Amino acid sequence: MLSALGPSLERLTEETGGQWGIYLEDVRTGERLGIAEHQRFYAASLIKVPIMTAVFAEAYAGRLALSDKLRLRREDQVGGAGVLQHFTPGTELTVYDAVTLMIIQSDNTATNMLIDLIGTDAIRTAMSRTEMVNSSFYNKLMIVPAEPEGYNEVTAADMGSHFRFLATGKAISYNSCLQMINILKRQQHRDRLPCRLPDPEGDVIGMLPKWELANKTGTVTNITHDAGILYVGGHAVIICALSKNVDAKAAGEVMGQIGRMVYDLYAGRS
Repeated sequence: MLSALGPSLERLTEETGGQWGIYLEDVRTGERLGIAEHQRFYAASLIKVPIMTAVFAEAYAGRLALSDKLRLRREDQVGGAGVLQHFTPGTELTVYDAVTLMIIQSDNTATNMLIDLIGTDAIRTAMSRTEMVNSSFYNKLMIVPAEPEGYNEVTAADMGSHFRFLATGKAISYNSCLQMINILKRQQHRDRLPCRLPDPEGDVIGMLPKWELANKTGTVTNITHDAGILYVGGHAVIICALSKNVDAKAAGEVMGQIGRMVYDLYAGRS
């Protein structure tokens, strides 16, 4: 079924130019489709998904509680996305709330607080357990050493693997994965994969939504990503679209077209 999208995806990415890594997978059937899916890209904020998984893994192991409090320090505050950079130092928030801000607002300050909390090894372990074999984690966000040991990098296939582990409850536990998927579904950055999708709400109050998306975006100069799970037509379809050297607006438009292609395929439209 997904193979039908291959020619259109290749044509779309070739016409747009730049470098692309695309990975699609129907979680139920196991069917997969990829274009340069093993090419490494600077991760940007996509790295926040395995960081979230690592936090939940530490909680599941009993080494922390999601209700534990974190205290914001002035030295924690960094620029880029998120609201915590504007908060008063000394503000307290729970680990769960920090994870939520990291995902739905892509808050860099919350991210770095969580990295300090759990450590690099926990994040690398979460990536290894979800078979992110060609990806790496080295640095906090917005803070890169003058002589870095390496860079945070991911591939479309590795992000797809991580989302598969989440969707099937195998990343940690069923309940942990359910909580993480629910956080991803509350994503506030919706200008890429879902930007061409129809209004999910029905015309009668209380109807089930036409679709849901559990996703995470990533953006730095010349890098535009979106990856997640589209729930439509009784299927869960992983969509990972990574791009480099493509105008951000053009990349977002392509991702919107990819999201619509998958939606139409599974919603039964031509």
